[in-house]
Amino acid sequence: MKKILFIALKEVISFLRDKGDLSFSLVLPIAIFALIYGAFGSSLQFSGTAYIVNEDPGGRYTDLFLQRLSENPGLSLMQISAASAERKLARSDIQMVVEIPPGFSENLKNGRSTSLIFKQRGNGGTDGQIIAGLVRAAADSISRELLAVAQVKDAVANIGIEQQQIEMTVQKFLVEEQTSPVLTIGETLTGDRPEPVNQFLPGVVTMFVLFSVNLTAQALVEERRKGTLERLLTTRLKISELFIGKFLAYTMRGFIQTMILLALAYAVFRIFTPVSFLAAMVVALVFAAAASSIGIIIGSLARTENQATWIAVFFTMLMVTLSGTFMPVSEGSLLGRLSKFALNTYANDAFRTLITEGGSLLATSGIAGHGWSSCSGYVDQPAGLPRCPGREVGWISSERSGFLPLTI
Repeated sequence: MKKILFIALKEVISFLRDKGDLSFSLVLPIAIFALIYGAFGSSLQFSGTAYIVNEDPGGRYTDLFLQRLSENPGLSLMQISAASAERKLARSDIQMVVEIPPGFSENLKNGRSTSLIFKQRGNGGTDGQIIAGLVRAAADSISRELLAVAQVKDAVANIGIEQQQIEMTVQKFLVEEQTSPVLTIGETLTGDRPEPVNQFLPGVVTMFVLFSVNLTAQALVEERRKGTLERLLTTRLKISELFIGKFLAYTMRGFIQTMILLALAYAVFRIFTPVSFLAAMVVALVFAAAASSIGIIIGSLARTENQATWIAVFFTMLMVTLSGTFMPVSEGSLLGRLSKFALNTYANDAFRTLITEGGSLLATSGIAGHGWSSCSGYVDQPAGLPRCPGREVGWISSERSGFLPLTI
Protein backbone atom coordinates (compact mmCIF):
# COMPACT_ATOMS: atom_id res chain seq x y z
CA MET A 1 0.00 0.00 0.00
CA LYS A 2 2.86 2.37 0.77
CA LYS A 3 4.32 1.83 -2.69
CA ILE A 4 0.99 2.66 -4.31
CA LEU A 5 0.61 5.87 -2.30
CA PHE A 6 4.24 6.81 -3.01
CA ILE A 7 3.69 6.45 -6.77
CA ALA A 8 0.46 8.44 -6.61
CA LEU A 9 2.11 11.20 -4.55
CA LYS A 10 5.09 11.33 -6.91
CA GLU A 11 2.80 11.70 -9.95
CA VAL A 12 0.77 14.46 -8.27
CA ILE A 13 3.93 16.37 -7.30
CA SER A 14 5.23 16.02 -10.85
CA PHE A 15 1.91 17.34 -12.14
CA LEU A 16 2.03 20.34 -9.81
CA ARG A 17 5.58 21.15 -10.95
CA ASP A 18 4.65 21.12 -14.65
CA LYS A 19 3.64 24.72 -15.37
CA GLY A 20 1.92 23.82 -18.63
CA ASP A 21 -0.30 21.10 -17.19
CA LEU A 22 -0.84 23.12 -14.04
CA SER A 23 -2.04 26.21 -15.91
CA PHE A 24 -4.36 24.13 -18.08
CA SER A 25 -5.77 22.10 -15.20
CA LEU A 26 -6.01 24.75 -12.47
CA VAL A 27 -5.85 28.24 -13.96
CA LEU A 28 -8.21 27.54 -16.86
CA PRO A 29 -11.08 26.33 -14.61
CA ILE A 30 -10.71 29.51 -12.54
CA ALA A 31 -10.81 31.62 -15.71
CA ILE A 32 -13.91 29.79 -16.93
CA PHE A 33 -15.52 30.28 -13.52
CA ALA A 34 -14.82 34.01 -13.77
CA LEU A 35 -16.60 34.06 -17.14
CA ILE A 36 -19.56 32.21 -15.63
CA TYR A 37 -19.70 34.67 -12.76
CA GLY A 38 -19.53 37.62 -15.14
CA ALA A 39 -22.29 36.19 -17.31
CA PHE A 40 -24.65 34.83 -14.65
CA GLY A 41 -23.45 36.07 -11.28
CA SER A 42 -24.66 39.63 -11.63
CA SER A 43 -28.26 40.77 -11.70
CA LEU A 44 -30.27 39.99 -14.81
CA GLN A 45 -31.82 43.47 -14.58
CA PHE A 46 -31.02 45.94 -17.35
CA SER A 47 -28.10 48.27 -16.71
CA GLY A 48 -27.16 51.12 -19.01
CA THR A 49 -26.39 54.81 -19.40
CA ALA A 50 -28.63 57.36 -21.08
CA TYR A 51 -26.68 60.26 -22.63
CA ILE A 52 -28.61 63.52 -22.42
CA VAL A 53 -28.03 66.78 -24.29
CA ASN A 54 -29.93 69.31 -22.18
CA GLU A 55 -30.67 72.49 -24.12
CA ASP A 56 -33.28 73.58 -21.56
CA PRO A 57 -31.39 73.60 -18.25
CA GLY A 58 -33.33 74.54 -15.14
CA GLY A 59 -36.72 74.09 -16.78
CA ARG A 60 -39.47 72.76 -14.58
CA TYR A 61 -40.56 69.96 -16.87
CA THR A 62 -37.00 69.25 -17.92
CA ASP A 63 -36.10 68.53 -14.32
CA LEU A 64 -39.28 66.47 -13.90
CA PHE A 65 -38.44 64.43 -17.01
CA LEU A 66 -34.88 63.77 -15.82
CA GLN A 67 -36.19 62.77 -12.39
CA ARG A 68 -38.69 60.32 -13.88
CA LEU A 69 -36.01 58.86 -16.12
CA SER A 70 -33.56 58.42 -13.26
CA GLU A 71 -36.16 56.47 -11.25
CA ASN A 72 -35.67 53.49 -13.57
CA PRO A 73 -33.49 50.94 -11.72
CA GLY A 74 -30.24 50.19 -13.48
CA LEU A 75 -30.36 53.33 -15.63
CA SER A 76 -27.83 56.10 -15.05
CA LEU A 77 -27.93 59.53 -16.68
CA MET A 78 -24.99 61.43 -18.12
CA GLN A 79 -25.42 64.95 -19.46
CA ILE A 80 -23.03 65.95 -22.26
CA SER A 81 -22.77 68.92 -24.58
CA ALA A 82 -24.12 68.89 -28.12
CA ALA A 83 -20.61 69.09 -29.59
CA SER A 84 -19.40 66.21 -27.44
CA ALA A 85 -22.42 64.15 -28.45
CA GLU A 86 -21.66 64.69 -32.14
CA ARG A 87 -18.05 63.60 -31.67
CA LYS A 88 -18.96 60.48 -29.70
CA LEU A 89 -21.60 59.47 -32.21
CA ALA A 90 -19.18 60.01 -35.09
CA ARG A 91 -16.56 57.79 -33.40
CA SER A 92 -19.19 55.20 -32.37
CA ASP A 93 -18.26 55.75 -28.73
CA ILE A 94 -22.00 55.89 -28.02
CA GLN A 95 -24.96 54.68 -30.03
CA MET A 96 -27.70 57.09 -29.01
CA VAL A 97 -28.25 60.52 -27.46
CA VAL A 98 -31.47 62.07 -26.16
CA GLU A 99 -31.68 65.79 -26.82
CA ILE A 100 -34.02 68.07 -24.83
CA PRO A 101 -34.68 71.06 -27.13
CA PRO A 102 -34.63 74.71 -26.03
CA GLY A 103 -37.94 75.95 -24.61
CA PHE A 104 -39.02 72.43 -23.70
CA SER A 105 -40.52 73.39 -20.33
CA GLU A 106 -41.99 76.69 -21.57
CA ASN A 107 -43.81 74.97 -24.41
CA LEU A 108 -45.29 72.36 -22.11
CA LYS A 109 -46.31 74.99 -19.59
CA ASN A 110 -48.20 76.92 -22.25
CA GLY A 111 -49.81 73.80 -23.67
CA ARG A 112 -47.81 73.80 -26.87
CA SER A 113 -46.52 70.60 -28.45
CA THR A 114 -42.82 69.84 -28.19
CA SER A 115 -40.59 66.84 -28.90
CA LEU A 116 -37.61 65.02 -27.52
CA ILE A 117 -35.02 64.23 -30.18
CA PHE A 118 -33.23 60.89 -30.56
CA LYS A 119 -29.85 61.05 -32.29
CA GLN A 120 -28.46 57.60 -32.96
CA ARG A 121 -26.24 55.44 -35.12
CA GLY A 122 -28.24 52.86 -37.01
CA ASN A 123 -30.93 51.45 -34.75
CA GLY A 124 -29.10 52.59 -31.62
CA GLY A 125 -28.15 49.08 -30.53
CA THR A 126 -29.99 46.88 -28.06
CA ASP A 127 -29.24 49.13 -25.07
CA GLY A 128 -30.25 52.18 -27.09
CA GLN A 129 -33.61 50.68 -27.94
CA ILE A 130 -34.26 49.82 -24.30
CA ILE A 131 -33.29 53.33 -23.22
CA ALA A 132 -35.52 54.80 -25.95
CA GLY A 133 -38.43 52.80 -24.52
CA LEU A 134 -37.71 54.13 -21.02
CA VAL A 135 -37.49 57.70 -22.37
CA ARG A 136 -40.84 57.33 -24.13
CA ALA A 137 -42.40 55.95 -20.95
CA ALA A 138 -41.15 58.92 -18.89
CA ALA A 139 -42.33 61.39 -21.56
CA ASP A 140 -45.75 59.67 -21.80
CA SER A 141 -46.25 59.89 -18.03
CA ILE A 142 -45.64 63.65 -18.10
CA SER A 143 -47.85 64.02 -21.17
CA ARG A 144 -50.73 62.19 -19.48
CA GLU A 145 -50.43 64.37 -16.39
CA LEU A 146 -50.50 67.56 -18.46
CA LEU A 147 -53.49 66.25 -20.42
CA ALA A 148 -55.34 65.46 -17.20
CA VAL A 149 -54.63 68.94 -15.82
CA ALA A 150 -55.83 70.55 -19.06
CA GLN A 151 -59.06 68.52 -19.07
CA VAL A 152 -59.81 69.33 -15.43
CA LYS A 153 -59.03 73.00 -16.06
CA ASP A 154 -61.48 73.10 -18.97
CA ALA A 155 -64.12 71.34 -16.90
CA VAL A 156 -63.94 73.87 -14.01
CA ALA A 157 -63.18 76.93 -16.12
CA ASN A 158 -66.35 78.74 -14.99
CA ILE A 159 -65.87 77.98 -11.28
CA GLY A 160 -62.81 80.15 -10.79
CA ILE A 161 -60.42 77.62 -9.26
CA GLU A 162 -56.77 78.61 -9.50
CA GLN A 163 -54.51 76.58 -11.80
CA GLN A 164 -52.08 75.80 -8.98
CA GLN A 165 -54.86 74.20 -6.95
CA ILE A 166 -55.99 72.22 -9.98
CA GLU A 167 -52.47 70.92 -10.55
CA MET A 168 -52.06 69.97 -6.88
CA THR A 169 -55.39 68.10 -6.83
CA VAL A 170 -54.67 66.26 -10.05
CA GLN A 171 -51.17 65.37 -8.84
CA LYS A 172 -52.64 63.99 -5.62
CA PHE A 173 -54.95 61.61 -7.49
CA LEU A 174 -52.13 60.59 -9.84
CA VAL A 175 -49.94 59.65 -6.87
CA GLU A 176 -52.80 57.62 -5.40
CA GLU A 177 -53.21 55.84 -8.73
CA GLN A 178 -49.51 55.02 -8.85
CA THR A 179 -49.61 53.72 -5.28
CA SER A 180 -52.76 51.60 -5.72
CA PRO A 181 -53.35 51.23 -9.46
CA VAL A 182 -56.72 50.10 -10.73
CA LEU A 183 -55.10 47.80 -13.29
CA THR A 184 -52.23 45.58 -12.22
CA ILE A 185 -50.23 42.84 -13.93
CA GLY A 186 -49.86 39.47 -12.23
CA GLU A 187 -47.26 36.81 -12.93
CA THR A 188 -47.82 33.06 -12.68
CA LEU A 189 -44.78 30.80 -12.87
CA THR A 190 -45.28 27.43 -14.55
CA GLY A 191 -42.51 25.00 -13.70
CA ASP A 192 -39.17 26.00 -12.23
CA ARG A 193 -37.53 29.28 -13.00
CA PRO A 194 -34.23 28.46 -14.72
CA GLU A 195 -31.12 29.53 -12.86
CA PRO A 196 -28.21 29.87 -15.32
CA VAL A 197 -25.55 28.93 -12.77
CA ASN A 198 -27.42 25.82 -11.64
CA GLN A 199 -28.05 24.88 -15.25
CA PHE A 200 -24.53 25.26 -16.64
CA LEU A 201 -22.21 24.63 -13.67
CA PRO A 202 -22.58 20.80 -13.69
CA GLY A 203 -21.75 20.70 -17.41
CA VAL A 204 -18.70 22.91 -16.98
CA VAL A 205 -17.42 20.80 -14.07
CA THR A 206 -17.82 17.46 -15.87
CA MET A 207 -16.39 18.85 -19.11
CA PHE A 208 -13.18 19.89 -17.38
CA VAL A 209 -12.86 16.50 -15.75
CA LEU A 210 -13.18 14.93 -19.20
CA PHE A 211 -10.37 17.20 -20.39
CA SER A 212 -8.13 15.37 -17.93
CA VAL A 213 -8.67 12.23 -20.03
CA ASN A 214 -6.38 13.81 -22.62
CA LEU A 215 -3.64 14.50 -20.05
CA THR A 216 -3.90 10.98 -18.66
CA ALA A 217 -3.63 9.33 -22.07
CA GLN A 218 -0.73 11.56 -23.13
CA ALA A 219 1.18 10.90 -19.91
CA LEU A 220 0.83 7.14 -20.28
CA VAL A 221 1.92 7.16 -23.94
CA GLU A 222 4.89 9.40 -23.14
CA GLU A 223 6.08 7.13 -20.33
CA ARG A 224 5.78 4.11 -22.58
CA ARG A 225 7.67 5.88 -25.38
CA LYS A 226 10.51 6.90 -23.06
CA GLY A 227 10.75 3.38 -21.62
CA THR A 228 9.82 4.51 -18.12
CA LEU A 229 7.29 1.73 -17.69
CA GLU A 230 9.73 -0.93 -18.82
CA ARG A 231 12.42 0.29 -16.43
CA LEU A 232 9.94 0.26 -13.57
CA LEU A 233 9.00 -3.32 -14.41
CA THR A 234 12.60 -4.38 -13.77
CA THR A 235 12.31 -3.29 -10.14
CA ARG A 236 10.60 -5.13 -7.31
CA LEU A 237 7.53 -3.00 -7.91
CA LYS A 238 4.51 -5.06 -8.89
CA ILE A 239 2.63 -4.11 -12.03
CA SER A 240 -0.60 -3.87 -10.05
CA GLU A 241 1.02 -1.44 -7.60
CA LEU A 242 2.43 0.63 -10.45
CA PHE A 243 -0.80 1.14 -12.30
CA ILE A 244 -3.06 1.45 -9.28
CA GLY A 245 -0.73 4.21 -8.08
CA LYS A 246 -0.93 5.92 -11.46
CA PHE A 247 -4.69 5.44 -11.49
CA LEU A 248 -4.95 7.19 -8.12
CA ALA A 249 -2.68 10.01 -9.34
CA TYR A 250 -4.73 10.59 -12.50
CA THR A 251 -7.89 10.49 -10.42
CA MET A 252 -6.49 13.20 -8.16
CA ARG A 253 -5.79 15.39 -11.20
CA GLY A 254 -9.43 15.42 -12.20
CA PHE A 255 -10.58 15.72 -8.61
CA ILE A 256 -8.41 18.79 -7.99
CA GLN A 257 -9.97 20.54 -10.99
CA THR A 258 -13.47 19.72 -9.80
CA MET A 259 -12.69 20.70 -6.22
CA ILE A 260 -11.56 24.18 -7.35
CA LEU A 261 -14.73 24.84 -9.36
CA LEU A 262 -17.06 23.50 -6.68
CA ALA A 263 -15.28 25.41 -3.92
CA LEU A 264 -15.56 28.66 -5.89
CA ALA A 265 -19.24 27.98 -6.59
CA TYR A 266 -19.80 27.26 -2.89
CA ALA A 267 -18.06 30.48 -1.83
CA VAL A 268 -19.43 32.85 -4.48
CA PHE A 269 -22.87 31.62 -5.55
CA ARG A 270 -23.90 29.97 -2.27
CA ILE A 271 -25.62 27.13 -4.13
CA PHE A 272 -24.50 24.41 -1.69
CA THR A 273 -25.13 23.60 1.91
CA PRO A 274 -22.15 22.12 3.76
CA VAL A 275 -23.71 18.65 3.48
CA SER A 276 -24.54 18.95 -0.23
CA PHE A 277 -21.04 20.32 -0.89
CA LEU A 278 -19.46 17.24 0.69
CA ALA A 279 -21.85 15.04 -1.31
CA ALA A 280 -20.83 16.87 -4.50
CA MET A 281 -17.17 16.23 -3.68
CA VAL A 282 -17.90 12.50 -3.36
CA VAL A 283 -19.65 12.51 -6.75
CA ALA A 284 -16.73 14.43 -8.22
CA LEU A 285 -14.26 11.88 -6.87
CA VAL A 286 -16.19 8.96 -8.38
CA PHE A 287 -16.52 10.73 -11.72
CA ALA A 288 -12.81 11.65 -11.73
CA ALA A 289 -11.96 7.99 -11.12
CA ALA A 290 -14.18 6.90 -14.00
CA ALA A 291 -12.63 9.53 -16.30
CA SER A 292 -9.16 8.43 -15.22
CA SER A 293 -9.94 4.85 -16.18
CA ILE A 294 -11.04 6.01 -19.63
CA GLY A 295 -7.77 7.92 -19.99
CA ILE A 296 -5.77 4.78 -19.14
CA ILE A 297 -7.72 2.81 -21.75
CA ILE A 298 -6.99 5.45 -24.42
CA GLY A 299 -3.33 5.58 -23.36
CA SER A 300 -3.14 1.80 -23.68
CA LEU A 301 -4.60 1.80 -27.19
CA ALA A 302 -2.81 4.81 -28.64
CA ARG A 303 0.66 4.33 -30.13
CA THR A 304 1.65 8.01 -30.27
CA GLU A 305 0.85 11.13 -28.30
CA ASN A 306 -1.01 12.60 -31.27
CA GLN A 307 -3.22 9.53 -31.42
CA ALA A 308 -3.88 9.79 -27.71
CA THR A 309 -4.76 13.47 -28.05
CA TRP A 310 -7.19 13.03 -30.92
CA ILE A 311 -8.87 9.98 -29.44
CA ALA A 312 -9.28 11.78 -26.11
CA VAL A 313 -10.61 14.96 -27.75
CA PHE A 314 -13.06 12.96 -29.87
CA PHE A 315 -14.20 11.03 -26.80
CA THR A 316 -14.64 14.24 -24.77
CA MET A 317 -16.62 16.05 -27.47
CA LEU A 318 -18.77 12.96 -28.06
CA MET A 319 -19.58 12.63 -24.36
CA VAL A 320 -20.36 16.35 -24.06
CA THR A 321 -22.70 16.17 -27.08
CA LEU A 322 -24.51 12.98 -26.10
CA SER A 323 -24.96 13.85 -22.44
CA GLY A 324 -26.84 17.11 -23.02
CA THR A 325 -24.23 19.00 -21.03
CA PHE A 326 -25.54 22.44 -21.98
CA MET A 327 -28.76 21.61 -23.86
CA PRO A 328 -31.55 19.37 -22.48
CA VAL A 329 -32.00 15.99 -24.17
CA SER A 330 -35.48 14.52 -24.63
CA GLU A 331 -35.91 11.13 -23.01
CA GLY A 332 -37.68 9.42 -25.91
CA SER A 333 -35.44 10.76 -28.66
CA LEU A 334 -32.54 8.95 -30.32
CA LEU A 335 -30.09 11.31 -28.61
CA GLY A 336 -31.80 10.56 -25.30
CA ARG A 337 -31.21 6.83 -25.74
CA LEU A 338 -27.61 7.39 -26.81
CA SER A 339 -27.02 9.62 -23.78
CA LYS A 340 -27.30 6.52 -21.57
CA PHE A 341 -23.88 5.51 -22.88
CA ALA A 342 -22.30 8.90 -22.03
CA LEU A 343 -20.26 8.90 -18.85
CA ASN A 344 -21.00 12.48 -17.83
CA THR A 345 -24.77 12.06 -18.30
CA TYR A 346 -24.87 10.46 -14.86
CA ALA A 347 -22.45 12.96 -13.36
CA ASN A 348 -24.51 15.89 -14.67
CA ASP A 349 -27.70 14.35 -13.26
CA ALA A 350 -26.01 13.77 -9.92
CA PHE A 351 -24.72 17.34 -9.66
CA ARG A 352 -28.09 18.79 -10.71
CA THR A 353 -29.82 16.61 -8.13
CA LEU A 354 -27.57 18.05 -5.41
CA ILE A 355 -27.64 21.65 -6.65
CA THR A 356 -31.18 22.27 -7.89
CA GLU A 357 -33.25 19.61 -6.17
CA GLY A 358 -31.50 19.54 -2.81
CA GLY A 359 -31.14 15.77 -3.05
CA SER A 360 -28.91 13.65 -0.87
CA LEU A 361 -25.94 11.50 -1.78
CA LEU A 362 -28.19 8.42 -1.85
CA ALA A 363 -30.26 10.06 -4.60
CA THR A 364 -27.15 10.18 -6.78
CA SER A 365 -26.24 6.51 -6.43
CA GLY A 366 -26.72 6.00 -10.18
CA ILE A 367 -23.47 7.80 -10.92
CA ALA A 368 -21.59 5.49 -8.57
CA GLY A 369 -22.88 2.40 -10.32
CA HIS A 370 -22.03 3.75 -13.76
CA GLY A 371 -18.66 5.00 -12.56
CA TRP A 372 -17.78 1.53 -11.25
CA SER A 373 -18.82 -0.11 -14.51
CA SER A 374 -16.48 2.27 -16.34
CA CYS A 375 -13.71 1.82 -13.80
CA SER A 376 -13.92 -1.95 -13.99
CA GLY A 377 -12.89 -1.79 -17.61
CA TYR A 378 -9.93 0.53 -17.37
CA VAL A 379 -7.54 -2.11 -18.78
CA ASP A 380 -8.17 -3.27 -22.31
CA GLN A 381 -8.29 -7.06 -22.66
CA PRO A 382 -6.90 -8.97 -25.65
CA ALA A 383 -10.41 -10.18 -26.35
CA GLY A 384 -11.74 -6.63 -26.05
CA LEU A 385 -13.82 -7.42 -22.95
CA PRO A 386 -13.29 -5.41 -19.74
CA ARG A 387 -12.88 -7.31 -16.50
CA CYS A 388 -13.14 -6.35 -12.87
CA PRO A 389 -9.86 -5.55 -11.07
CA GLY A 390 -8.13 -8.53 -9.48
CA ARG A 391 -9.70 -11.18 -11.68
CA GLU A 392 -8.06 -11.23 -15.10
CA VAL A 393 -4.89 -10.37 -16.95
CA GLY A 394 -4.85 -7.16 -19.02
CA TRP A 395 -2.35 -5.85 -21.49
CA ILE A 396 -0.58 -2.56 -21.92
CA SER A 397 0.85 -2.08 -25.40
CA SER A 398 4.51 -1.19 -25.85
CA GLU A 399 6.14 0.11 -29.01
CA ARG A 400 9.33 -1.88 -28.41
CA SER A 401 8.16 -5.04 -26.70
CA GLY A 402 4.70 -5.67 -28.06
CA PHE A 403 2.39 -6.20 -25.08
CA LEU A 404 3.35 -6.19 -21.44
CA PRO A 405 1.16 -8.48 -19.29
CA LEU A 406 -0.64 -6.56 -16.57
CA THR A 407 -2.22 -8.42 -13.67
CA ILE A 408 -4.70 -6.33 -11.73
